[in-house]
Amino acid sequence: MLQSKIHPNLREVGCDEAGRGCLAGPVVAAAVILPNDFHHPWLNDSKQVGKSHRNALREVIEKEALFWAIGVCSPEEIDQINILNASILAMHRAIEKLDTIPEFIAVDGNRFKPYPNIPHQTEVKGDGRFLHIAAASILAKTHRDEIMERLHQEFPHYGWNQNAGYPTLAHRNAIRTHGITSHHRKSFRLLPEQLRLF
Repeated sequence: MLQSKIHPNLREVGCDEAGRGCLAGPVVAAAVILPNDFHHPWLNDSKQVGKSHRNALREVIEKEALFWAIGVCSPEEIDQINILNASILAMHRAIEKLDTIPEFIAVDGNRFKPYPNIPHQTEVKGDGRFLHIAAASILAKTHRDEIMERLHQEFPHYGWNQNAGYPTLAHRNAIRTHGITSHHRKSFRLLPEQLRLF
């Protein structure tokens, strides 16, 4: 059973990101403040939820959350500041876009940079333990998948509608055949043999 939040009496936001391990596309973060009595039987870490349930949960969360927002960091930013810093920046951007100022930030994982004037706590596997972090993981994943499906229309060779930019065999074979796009992360090892691609 997932807990609602770390500090029940505070206006607490849950944060998570999607796309850290991808070879292409942005990293996308979500920030979600849920009502204290929010519950849904499907809500869990997005990696444990099937696609149809994730999409259904997105609608529920966006309708019933008190506040939610999405933050994005581009592949160019990832290459400039590295994926960890880009993931944290995307979370900061999501928090900035909320229509309220949280009193506390709960973050999935073990790394975060302080957000101005708001205390935070990192939670390893928090997306499987806290409802608001799980909700953030669902929104981050579904919004990112939507971006990658849109990019797939422009670059169909890479199968981003199926692999979302992750390093599948089909994705890497497409890189071998077609080279890279402007959406690939040039600082990542795109192929195991580390060919010079650009």
